Amino acid sequence: MTTAIVDLYKPVKATLTRVIEESPSIKTFVLKPERNFSFKTGQFIELILEGIGEAPFTPSSSPLVEDELEVTIMKAGFVTEKIHNLNEGAVLGIRGPYGRGYPMNEMYGKEVLILGGGCGFAPIRSLIYNLEAEQDKIEKLTFCYGSKTPKDCIYKGYIDHLRSVKKFEVFRSVDKADASWDETEGVVTCLLDKININIANSVAVVVGPPIMMKFGVQKLLDMGYPENKIFLSMEKNMSCGLGKCGHCMMGKYFVCKDGPVFTYEEIKDQPDIWK
Repeated sequence: MTTAIVDLYKPVKATLTRVIEESPSIKTFVLKPERNFSFKTGQFIELILEGIGEAPFTPSSSPLVEDELEVTIMKAGFVTEKIHNLNEGAVLGIRGPYGRGYPMNEMYGKEVLILGGGCGFAPIRSLIYNLEAEQDKIEKLTFCYGSKTPKDCIYKGYIDHLRSVKKFEVFRSVDKADASWDETEGVVTCLLDKININIANSVAVVVGPPIMMKFGVQKLLDMGYPENKIFLSMEKNMSCGLGKCGHCMMGKYFVCKDGPVFTYEEIKDQPDIWK
């Protein structure tokens, strides 16, 4: 058995060094692996809580940092609830990385439009870290992000940083505003009416809840984006991460092995892509 195959299955121990509360239901967990751990932006890991179970998550930290890993998790089930209850000092396991990430070469020399919703900001943040580090290779980054309410907006301090980066533009919306909100009210796709972008020299990335992705893609197509220039992170129903359990089958694809990043052109004819 080769080292590569052993590493594919063998977890790396990681110590939880910090927990950051992002919203009432979302926390970021900062992990210190026992050895350097590398991944490509858009790939995912299996996070293991011994005696409880494991679940797949896309790191929200920079792929250029190997001695620390951040994972942003919404409390949505048994395993995620147990992870949310962890304290600093807890030891977890990391398997991976797995899957196909974002094709960075497709973004070089272009304007990049990112449309994100809710906890979809987590894998997006990793991509933005990568693009910021290589901003001399892109023309511009336009980021449109939506959430349900102002309290549900995550990475608030990071948004302030992004707005200070010369090549970056950031637009935010909430479905339901309150007195504290001075930005756009409405579904995230309404932000696409506010942007100025050269579609002929642009690629788009869409990450978020399925219904948001469905209407986001339709809006991008209406704007004139080619199907092969719309990249989607289809993190649906993944479980084992190895293409063995079959939970994430999407037509002819295993999301965990063939994705999770696909172009819309690749998957548009597969059944139930938005479920």
